[in-house]
Amino acid sequence: MALINSKLRWTQPINVDDFNFIKNRTALLPKITIPGPCALHFRGGDATVLAHAYRDVGEFWDDTIEAFTKELSALAQAGCRYVQIDETAFAKFGDPDVQAMLRTRGDNWSQLIDTYITITNRVLRAAPKSLHIGMHLCRGNRGGQWHAEGSYEDVAERLFNALEIPFYFLEYDTSRAGNFTPLRFVPRHKSVVLGLISSKTPVLEDKAALRARVEDATRYVSLERLAVSPQCGFASVDTGNPVTPEVQEAKLRLVVELARDIWGEA
Repeated sequence: MALINSKLRWTQPINVDDFNFIKNRTALLPKITIPGPCALHFRGGDATVLAHAYRDVGEFWDDTIEAFTKELSALAQAGCRYVQIDETAFAKFGDPDVQAMLRTRGDNWSQLIDTYITITNRVLRAAPKSLHIGMHLCRGNRGGQWHAEGSYEDVAERLFNALEIPFYFLEYDTSRAGNFTPLRFVPRHKSVVLGLISSKTPVLEDKAALRARVEDATRYVSLERLAVSPQCGFASVDTGNPVTPEVQEAKLRLVVELARDIWGEA
């Protein structure tokens, strides 16, 4: 359960130092990841918002959007051009147990999807136009464990069409994420990065099997609008996952080799 003990205020850049650290150590395009604007609300709902700091949920959302806008503006001013929103809620909405939990606390999970899309779109519209913003979705990534399971089917049509995100990073490393049929809702102007390689386990995936899965996904999204990646980061928290640095490197090399085999040199 989240706790909100004071009103939200952006006071200084949070990620600019991290961006500068990366920028000064690579000639490649740095990417900064930030939590989704709805993450805090998802953990407790309106009750958490109204328990101490706020009397009106709308004011909470306004403060959230203002804080995100200022942070994204600070990143853009520092020269950042690529931001990934980590939003686990949309993937978890497809889990029947999560739907039941939300009903128990008084939330209509389907209406909550619409609310979160509206809030996220407000953040996107207020963000500097120089930023390329994508969204990563997974179902938990802590110590090799996960929080939820279920297909994208229940959220796919709104996720890919109502949400104004141009490209998505989707967890697809295990059967817990379901199959690729929800991708039929992806419009032609959007792209999908298939998270086929697990960051949770040390088992190195078979490249031929991965290539077959990409081919399967092309039944719904054309190959030129697909890409591949790990399903999440190798360390969402300081404890990391049970994957050694050597295996992490091997998995990243596998991603590059798979991409070159399918799409050629970038």
